[in-house]
Amino acid sequence: MENPPPPPHPHRKASEASPWVRRFAPLVPLRGTVLDVACGSGRHSRLFLELGHGVTAIDRDTSGVAGLEDLPAAEIIEADLEDGAPWPLAGRLFAAVVVTNYLHRPLLPILRDTVQAGGVFIYETFARGNERFRRPRNPDHLLADGELLELVQGRLDVVAYEHGVTEVGGETAVVQRLAAVNALSAPGRGAEPEPRPLHPEPGTPPSPRSNGRG
Repeated sequence: MENPPPPPHPHRKASEASPWVRRFAPLVPLRGTVLDVACGSGRHSRLFLELGHGVTAIDRDTSGVAGLEDLPAAEIIEADLEDGAPWPLAGRLFAAVVVTNYLHRPLLPILRDTVQAGGVFIYETFARGNERFRRPRNPDHLLADGELLELVQGRLDVVAYEHGVTEVGGETAVVQRLAAVNALSAPGRGAEPEPRPLHPEPGTPPSPRSNGRG
């Protein structure tokens, strides 16, 4: 990690699960284990535990999920994901990989490939243009336009994608969001995947700008 260390990610202060994650949580295979990357306060670990899933929560500081380690369905891993060490979950696949408000580009293909057949990749974080409004402003921590789409092209089926200006924690922000399913490696897949329910979040207004998939 570079010095000085970066400030805590915004998700560490959030007490409620992201509406984007809630919206696509029903796509996660029943009782499948969810990988919560850079889990922070554990808001999404708790969401998926409540929904009956096993959860593996990983972060360099796991104090936000203190108390979950005694639950049989929870696995807590403390690891610095940016220190150049080998990926600590090599060889393991998950029913869902969930990432919010976190970006370390060397991990992107690893996380994509950690989604098991039939599993879901849910990603939401800040994007280029956000520097005009708020932190983060470092381009290393901001997705380029269409970057998540490019990441999953030919690997996962996109269920929904958004990129645009919205509000996060009462502040204007530029955000990119993706929900995609690993149907390409699922047995018996035909030329086109079956349409999947979008499960809109009740009371959640649409994003100001969308590419039409979400």
